[in-house]
Amino acid sequence: MAVVIGLLGIGICAGGIWLLSLGGSGYYAVAGAGMVLSGLLLFSGNIGGFWMYLLVWIGTCIWAVWEVGVDLWPLVPRVVAPTVLLIFLAFSLPYLRAVRISARRGGAALAAALLGLSLTLTGAPSEAQESAPESEVPPADQAATEADADADADADADADAEARSTEREPAEEPAPVAARGPEVQLSVGEDWPAYGGTYSATRYSPLSQITKDNVAQLEEAWRIRTGDMPNEGAPYSPENTPLKVGDSLYLCTAKNILIALDAKTGKEEWRYDPGVSDDAIPYGATCRSVVYYEAPEAAEDELCATRVIEATLDARMLAVDAETGQLCPEFGREGIVDLNEGIGDTVPGWYAVSSPPTVVQGVLVVGAQVKDGQAEDAPSGVIRGYDAVTGAFLWAWDMGRPGETGQPPEGEVYTRGTPNMWTIAAGDEELGLVYLPMGNSSVDYYGGNRSEEENAYSTALVALDVNSGEVAWSFQTVHYDVWDYDLGSQPSLVDFPGEGGTTPAIILPSKQGQIYVLDRATGEPLHPVEEREVPTGGVEPENLSPTQPYSGYAALNQPPLTEKDMWGMSPLDQLWCRIQFRRANYRGEYEPPSADRPWIQYPGYNGGSDWGSIAVDTERGIIIANYNDMPNFNQLIPRERADELGLRPISEGGNPPAAEGAGDPQSGSPYAINVNAGWRLPTGLLCKEPPYGGIRAIDLATGETLWDQPIGTARNNGPFGIPSMLPLRIGTPNNGGPLITAGGLVFIAATTDDLFRAIDIETGEVLWETTLPAGGQTTPMTYEVDGEQYVVIAPGGHHFMETKVGDHVIAYKLPGIGG
Repeated sequence: MAVVIGLLGIGICAGGIWLLSLGGSGYYAVAGAGMVLSGLLLFSGNIGGFWMYLLVWIGTCIWAVWEVGVDLWPLVPRVVAPTVLLIFLAFSLPYLRAVRISARRGGAALAAALLGLSLTLTGAPSEAQESAPESEVPPADQAATEADADADADADADADAEARSTEREPAEEPAPVAARGPEVQLSVGEDWPAYGGTYSATRYSPLSQITKDNVAQLEEAWRIRTGDMPNEGAPYSPENTPLKVGDSLYLCTAKNILIALDAKTGKEEWRYDPGVSDDAIPYGATCRSVVYYEAPEAAEDELCATRVIEATLDARMLAVDAETGQLCPEFGREGIVDLNEGIGDTVPGWYAVSSPPTVVQGVLVVGAQVKDGQAEDAPSGVIRGYDAVTGAFLWAWDMGRPGETGQPPEGEVYTRGTPNMWTIAAGDEELGLVYLPMGNSSVDYYGGNRSEEENAYSTALVALDVNSGEVAWSFQTVHYDVWDYDLGSQPSLVDFPGEGGTTPAIILPSKQGQIYVLDRATGEPLHPVEEREVPTGGVEPENLSPTQPYSGYAALNQPPLTEKDMWGMSPLDQLWCRIQFRRANYRGEYEPPSADRPWIQYPGYNGGSDWGSIAVDTERGIIIANYNDMPNFNQLIPRERADELGLRPISEGGNPPAAEGAGDPQSGSPYAINVNAGWRLPTGLLCKEPPYGGIRAIDLATGETLWDQPIGTARNNGPFGIPSMLPLRIGTPNNGGPLITAGGLVFIAATTDDLFRAIDIETGEVLWETTLPAGGQTTPMTYEVDGEQYVVIAPGGHHFMETKVGDHVIAYKLPGIGG
């Protein structure tokens, strides 16, 4: 015990002195010194060592309560480990001999203890000290994942292809597109015909058979397994939400196998396997959903009169008959459109499609995922429109060719490296507009080589006219985005209430936590948007925007981090996080990227809101938004150092890191990037105290919060990946969206505890939960068959969230109701 306490004391004291020199709390230096003295006394068998440690423990408890109050989770790293040590030390009492201490020595010891306590309290950081000190500190170690220089390079022929000409001939004008009018849309209720319910994407169903009063009786109706499980080492993150039309359920697996199921029984009706290979998997194997479309002029019994359309990881778009699963021969080339046309040099996994197209007035609008962080000369983020019946190309929005909407001239390609749309668009059938949540340019954390068009449209919501492919309006949520704050959420279309009635509006959540409300015809904000000053500096201070747009409607972001928000398993790792906090650049949101030392990004690139999006109960006037609350700990890596580390893009045989940004080469820019997503310790725990995720109810009319609470328990989380099995609500990271029903319920999984919940929309109370066989990182849906309401989820897990991967589809319903 003497050795343990003494060595811990040396570490804590040394770290405490370091922290104090950086402007941090003085507690650790004093407590560590007390532990060293305790260890020395214990080693000599002196019972005074016990009393000295007891004084340290009492001071620790007083300091902990003074700093964070009586909240459970902030107290854990401050008090639990010291208390465990005290209990063990108590068992050592019979082995310690009492030593008579003179009054003078006793008074000196007491004075030292009181002085230590005084230093502890007065040495705690003031509000003015809570940001990183401005004084120079030793540069942080360059952290990056060592790339495997001998990894096999896929598609060498593509990598060695000759460079294409950069001189353009005038592009041919595209063939005129016949004006298309609104088409009849399927409604939500008995069916769930689109990823977000409809292309308005409110994720709301008018079904009300399952209510707050009977949801506790919900039971499993059926479950199936698709058979699409990962090969060894393949990253899986299926994220799938099925569709339901008529009597059938339509879904796609992680590697794009299309499956139709009987909606009542789960029995498989047909499947089509496009044969996507593992090397086509980008960040993860993902197929968020498919498209159901009814050809307006087709005879009822005609092949492909109703069809299911999907876009694949290997950049194909295919259409199959909804009744049989047979390819539609008149769509593209024998049922397939090659989305690689016009893209130019690429390799498998670099250019992929993980989200379903959006159909507006018979036009399929398709974006793509371009793997982040590889190179400035990445494939284009072009958005394209195709005829939903024939698959014929209609137009392209390539921001590097303003005014041109046709395909590139022969020998040229769509502008490389431009922002892409990897997530899901929304659409307004009456206005003929499709709303694109745009991502960032191909190099996320450096913008010095971006074009004017890239700077105008990156991280912006862009409304395109589906008949021409031309921009109707755009609204940018981050100016000069060098934080990977791309728009991941599908926006929602509502009739927004106001004093003079309702206005057709679009609600846009963002990763930085801001929720914007815009007129969907013009893009004008319906609630004020304020340009606020943000930090400047970093590696390109002359390019950064001095202000960023903050919404006056609602925001999910939390107050800036302070030193006392640091966490861990014990005082040691919490101390380390405090030191890292003080060493890093951090002045709040939008801290610029830096190379001399790390910088803290809060919230991190998972949000705020990510691809799970929000849900809107338009009857009750309530928005439900789940969100993440975690920082990233980042540092730019100068090019020379990146080359020494062997960081190369996948186009040059580089070995992509397991986590996005964790050693991305950013080839063509002066810096690579290392991102510690979530700011994790070697123990696997996070440097920020819980909660790490929450769910909030927001008044639709005013933007005011109705309730807000953490979501997710600690049962699957713990140090070194060991599940704690604690049912305590800690608020975990979450990915996947909510579903709202007219029964007053919010259905949501998303968290890392593998639980599927039903929540009272008006109070936030959890009314029902069940354990899923795999991670629930997806969005549920609901429908009706023969008078019975079903709720369906496809828990597939998620490699990045470190939840169990699966191939399940599960339906729940009430017992004994309906035909």
